[in-house]
Amino acid sequence: MSNTNIKVGVIGAGAIGNIHMGAFAKAEGAEVAAVADAYLPLAQQRAEEHGIGTVHGSPQELLEDESIDAVVIGVPNQFHAPLAIEALKRGKHVLLEKPMAIDSEAARTIVLEAEKSGKVLMMSHQMRWKALNRAVKARIDAGDVGPIYNAKAGWFRKKGIPGWGSWFTRKDQAGGGPLIDIGVHMLDLSLYLMGNPKPVSVYGSTYAEFGPKREGIGTWGTPNWEGYYDVEDLASALIKLDNGATLSLEVSWAAHAAGLPEDPFIHLMGTKGGVSIVGDRGTYVTHTDNEVAESEITPLDGDEDRDLMTSHFIECVREGKQPIASALSGYTNNRILDAIYESSRTGNEVKLSWN
Repeated sequence: MSNTNIKVGVIGAGAIGNIHMGAFAKAEGAEVAAVADAYLPLAQQRAEEHGIGTVHGSPQELLEDESIDAVVIGVPNQFHAPLAIEALKRGKHVLLEKPMAIDSEAARTIVLEAEKSGKVLMMSHQMRWKALNRAVKARIDAGDVGPIYNAKAGWFRKKGIPGWGSWFTRKDQAGGGPLIDIGVHMLDLSLYLMGNPKPVSVYGSTYAEFGPKREGIGTWGTPNWEGYYDVEDLASALIKLDNGATLSLEVSWAAHAAGLPEDPFIHLMGTKGGVSIVGDRGTYVTHTDNEVAESEITPLDGDEDRDLMTSHFIECVREGKQPIASALSGYTNNRILDAIYESSRTGNEVKLSWN
């Protein structure tokens, strides 16, 4: 690609889209040239705030804009697959918000279209880029942890159901509840730090003890009291991986979780050492002379997580590189999420084939 700026269009002018606009505004080599939202006044407001030259009243209008090289898709989950597929068909690179799709079948269609198009499709998993998580990855890559054979990850919100009755709490529009909303972050980061092993079997359960009673409601999103709630508010799963390792995952939007911090957490247990990430604190642990030795992990210096992620996307588009958070990673996450829901429905273990 030439040295001219990559022209980016942002689909979705809500909170997430607004964050992306801010990140691209600071990035070198790209400019946000257009924004689209189903609610035109919001798109116009964002254009004024960020100095964006073109406003489209629908995602389709933006995708038909031949001047746009790449798009950011930050809309409700049900629209991820159709918009990503249409963007790829029109020859545009895609930065796609999580989850990749509301189910693995739709995610697989995106992967196939990305392969066919030859365009970059990158998942927007900003937690991979956090300063502490990058420091942890460096320690793992340096061999300080050794092969990771067990991991525990999760995120317990005690009262945080978003937008009760809106698309957030409707399975046909969101794909699920906290598992697909915040659980996908912890799942993605865990697999990344573990070296991207493939899942081979999943056993899980989901529960809805708060949402149906309109309890446990948080501050994110706008409630729709004429709507409904048919997703889980807690999920628990055990994932077995093709290298023999195991990953346990627990997440909630609402729970009577006394004594548990509300910060996201990952505990990685390796043959030479272990790493714990709880919120913004990282700890390395090993055994020295048969004694437990712990030390704090210092976050790496550098730009903020979303700024680094944005720069990486621009680099991949310019150089035709495979993104760190690839289309395959998004598909893998969706397959695991589907398997957890299926296991909860049937009460059985779900085996995953990768042939």
